[in-house]
Amino acid sequence: MLHNPRKRRIACSVNEQHNEPYANNNNNEEEEEKEKEVHKNGEARSLENSFEQNSPQSVDAEQLNKFSDENKDQNDVQSVDSTEVASGSPLPGVKPQQLDEAIKIPKETIEVLKNQVFGFDTFFVTSQDPYEGGVLFKGNLRGQAAKSYDKITKRMHDKFGNEFKFFLLINPEDDKPVAVVVPRTTLQPETTAVPEWFAAGSFGLVTVFTLLLHNVPALQSDLLSTFDNLNVLKDGLPGALVTALILGIHELGHFVVAQNTGVKLGVPFFVPSWQIGSFGAITRIRNIVSNRENLLKVAAAGPIAGYSLGLVLLLLGFVLPPSDGIGVVVDASVFHESFLAGGIAKLLLGNVLKDGTPISLNPLVIWAWAGLLINAINSIPAGELDGGRISFAIWGRKASFRITGVAIVLLGLSSLINDVAFYWVVLIFFLQRGPIAPLSEEITDPDQKYVAIGIAVLLLGLLVCLPYPFPFTDESLVSF
Repeated sequence: MLHNPRKRRIACSVNEQHNEPYANNNNNEEEEEKEKEVHKNGEARSLENSFEQNSPQSVDAEQLNKFSDENKDQNDVQSVDSTEVASGSPLPGVKPQQLDEAIKIPKETIEVLKNQVFGFDTFFVTSQDPYEGGVLFKGNLRGQAAKSYDKITKRMHDKFGNEFKFFLLINPEDDKPVAVVVPRTTLQPETTAVPEWFAAGSFGLVTVFTLLLHNVPALQSDLLSTFDNLNVLKDGLPGALVTALILGIHELGHFVVAQNTGVKLGVPFFVPSWQIGSFGAITRIRNIVSNRENLLKVAAAGPIAGYSLGLVLLLLGFVLPPSDGIGVVVDASVFHESFLAGGIAKLLLGNVLKDGTPISLNPLVIWAWAGLLINAINSIPAGELDGGRISFAIWGRKASFRITGVAIVLLGLSSLINDVAFYWVVLIFFLQRGPIAPLSEEITDPDQKYVAIGIAVLLLGLLVCLPYPFPFTDESLVSF
C-alpha cells in the first residue's frame, strides 16, 4: 500500500463456495451414528471432568439445548465487527511478527469451545489444529451457514465476551467448512511512523497536479517547463475537475454503502498517473467484513456511482456542441480504443464518424471518457481492486485467486503494447495483490440480485477497455 498500517492478521488461505448443501455433508447412516456416539461420550467426559474444574461458567447439556433454541433472531451478531485488521499484502520485505505464547488459546478453553460453544446443531467438531495463535476446527456444518454462525458467535460471546473472534471459512484441502477461533489481541493494528491522513494528502496533491497536467498536452512533452508556466495549468482545470468529480463520486459510493453495512474504510489514497491523470484510489477495509454479500455491496457501489456519472457526462458531451465552436479535434479512429465509447459515438454521430476523418467534439467527451477508463481499470477482477473484491464475493476465494492470476497475465501481455497496462500490473503486484482478509463467514452466497449487479460492473469495465472492432464507414450499420 502507499501507506500500509502493519497489523497482525489472519493470513488464511481459503477457497471458494462448496456447491453441495452443507446440511447434507454426511448422509451416510453409519457416520451419523458414529458422530452421535462421539458427541455423547465427549460431552459427558467434558462436563464431568474438564469444565467443572477449569471453567466456572460451564453449563450442562440441558441448558445448552435450551439455549440453542432461544432468541434465534436476537442480536444480529454477524452484522458489524469493529475489530480492525490488515487488508492487502504487507510491505515488501517485512516479515510477520511472531505471536507470544501468552496470547495463544489454552487447552482448557479449546475444550470449552468444542463442547459448549460448538454443537451437534451447528458445527460438529471432529478434529482441531493450531493455527496462527488460534485453533482451526474441522468438522461438519449443520444447517445454513449464516444461522449456524450467528448461534456459535452468540454462545462464544456469552462464554468469553469479546476475547475471541470466530470465522467460518472453507478448508483449502478438501473444500469443506472449517471454523477458526483466534484471540482478538492477535488482530489489533500496530502504530505507523507516518500518519495515514498525511500520506493520503501528499499523494492527493500529486494527483491534482497530474490531473491538471493531463489536460494540458502542451506541457506533457516538456515537464520542466511546467514550473515556468504554472499559469498555463489553469487551462487544464475544467478537465481535471470533471475527472476528479467522477473519482469523488466513485469513492462516495463506497463510503455511503459501507456506512449502511458496518464496514469501516480507510482514507482513500489517490494514485497519480502521467498517462490518464490518476489510476483512481486505493481504499483499505479496516475491519472484518461480515459476509460476501456485504463485501459485494461495498465493492460494487463505487464503480456503479462512477460509471453512472461518467456515462451521463459522456452522453451530454456528444449532445452538446463543441465549445467556442471548435472544441477538441480528434481523429475518428480514436473511438476504436473503447467498445463502449465507440459504440455510443457511432450510435449518436452516425455517418459523421468516419475513419481517417477529423471530428470536432465537446471536450466533455474526452474528460468523461477518462473518468470511465479509471473506473474500468479499478473494475479489473484482480487482487484488492474493486473488481477483485467483486469476483471474490461472487465466486469465492479459490476462484477469485485464479481469476486474479489470469487478469494479471492478460495485463502483462497488454503491457507490451500499452504502457498504462504495464504501470497497472506494477501497481497491483506491489500495492493491491491482496490477499483479501478473511470475512467472518465466507460460505453463504450473496443474493442473486447483488450477483447480477456485480457481474454487470465487471462487464461494463470490459466494454470500456476492449477495442471497438468495426470500421467507421457510411455502409457500417452497428447497433450498440
